[in-house]
Amino acid sequence: MHAIATICFFLSLGLISTVSIEKIPFSRYGTNGGTNCAVCTVVLGLAEQLSVIHNETVIKGLERLCKFLPEPYQGACKEFADFIAADIIRSFSKDDTADTACHKMSFCFTEPKTEMCHIFPLKPKYKDQLEFIQAHKSHRVGIKICDLPGIKKICDWIDNIFSKHDPAVDLDGDFHSVYQTLRGTSWRGKDCNDNQKSVHPGAKPIDNDKSFDSNCNGIYGVNPSSGRAYEEELCGNSQPRGVAVLGDSISAHFHLPREWFNSTEMSLSVFEPLVFMAENELDWPEFSTVTAFMNNTQKFHNVLHGPVDSVYLRMFDRNHCNHRDYQNIAVNGARSSSMADSIQFSFKRNISHDQPVVVFYALVGNDVCNGHHDTFNYMTTVDEMKNKSLNTLNFLAKTLPKGSHVFVTGLADGAILYKALSDRIHPIGSLRNDVTYSDFYDYFNCLEISPCLGWMNTNATIRELTTKRAVELSEALKDVVTTHQSSFSNFKVYYVENPINQVLVEWTKQGGEDWQLLEPVDGFHSNQLGQAMTAKTLWSNLEKMYPDVIGPENPNNAKIKALFGNQGGYL
Repeated sequence: MHAIATICFFLSLGLISTVSIEKIPFSRYGTNGGTNCAVCTVVLGLAEQLSVIHNETVIKGLERLCKFLPEPYQGACKEFADFIAADIIRSFSKDDTADTACHKMSFCFTEPKTEMCHIFPLKPKYKDQLEFIQAHKSHRVGIKICDLPGIKKICDWIDNIFSKHDPAVDLDGDFHSVYQTLRGTSWRGKDCNDNQKSVHPGAKPIDNDKSFDSNCNGIYGVNPSSGRAYEEELCGNSQPRGVAVLGDSISAHFHLPREWFNSTEMSLSVFEPLVFMAENELDWPEFSTVTAFMNNTQKFHNVLHGPVDSVYLRMFDRNHCNHRDYQNIAVNGARSSSMADSIQFSFKRNISHDQPVVVFYALVGNDVCNGHHDTFNYMTTVDEMKNKSLNTLNFLAKTLPKGSHVFVTGLADGAILYKALSDRIHPIGSLRNDVTYSDFYDYFNCLEISPCLGWMNTNATIRELTTKRAVELSEALKDVVTTHQSSFSNFKVYYVENPINQVLVEWTKQGGEDWQLLEPVDGFHSNQLGQAMTAKTLWSNLEKMYPDVIGPENPNNAKIKALFGNQGGYL
């Protein structure tokens, strides 16, 4: 699930952000205008709502939207607004909605024998869809948002960011960086010497780090009282290990602020982290289930709501020698094929010179999400899942140091999405309470750009077929693990059910509701609360069933803290 470069100032980027990095033709362009139609409709819809709130024209509403953005995007947005202003004036009458206006401007059209796609309720003049379609059937021009002034340069920049999974700033080529975003320290532990490849988080210490910190855990030097290196004295017998995840947008923690799509909550402050978010592909790995390391959301409290917990934080609490040893190799839209063919190679561990690592292989939805309800052509087959997952395990066999562990996670049960959200109001409909998640699902399926056609669907049969395939693929993963349990000498491999399902059950037992754990904008991913609860559940399972995986508690933790403070921090 990912962003197509139609980033008309990043707003509608979010709603279609789970579509294109996988480059599946069915969902990349869509039909009836596809992503271009969605961008136009979302942006004009929000501009129209702002015009109502502030009693101004739609053009002024669009300009107001642009002013919320930080530079340089504000200037690009204003250039786009100026370019399209005349079309808006011609197209946006009192009888129009954003949907009908975008049809008039040719960003949207209606293919023969299909119904008009719309997310907002049609006004009385256009209740007769056939009349409207007939009146505009010749307008199939196919205008592309990313070809318009002010937008193209942003689209090109975003495409470049979203197509690479290695750190953009990495002088020594060890796949660790000193820069936070662009696959830097948000995603992997910070490099403490970007000019020496042998120095990076997770490395086995060089000469016990007597003179310098070679593994970037902030512990180095010699104890003057004992004459022993601190690394040897405090960490030597602690069995240090790292943690990593090979996953998709759930593990990357894809999150779009609700405030960006609710016209009643928009403000300058909620758009402040836009550049940071764009450079992190709209993901928040530093607050995610496996690799969260920031211990509060104070910096992002306007747009990120909920507690923080992670496997990494708990492994650090258990052993401070594990400081900075995390890697989040998760990509929006990743499925077993893209993981095996390209993404896995962004994971770096030296089989001889690095410490063991606990790896989570967690592809929880994309292998079924992009299937067509008639043919399932884009769903992964059972044989493909077996072959591709085994390919990744064989890759890890050449990469992981002895003593490592790999957890292969089953797919999530996405059937909960419709049950939890269908009748609730989507943020984009908050002003008038006129857009439900069912409307949202139908609209994106009509355009054929849904991030998950199978589960985000009002058709119960399609949802059931998608769940059926997900169960089959989970069984395929389980079979791979069972068959190859003893095939790998450097690591143990385990199959585990997806913890998200367990979290939902426990949450409802406590009196909570499923929707409270889901992202409000995309209606698909787990939100910050869901991420933290999943970490808690996952850790509890590790403690109970796999205690040898997490290693012993280090009795020297207090001494490490007293001597080395925050151990150099994270950023």
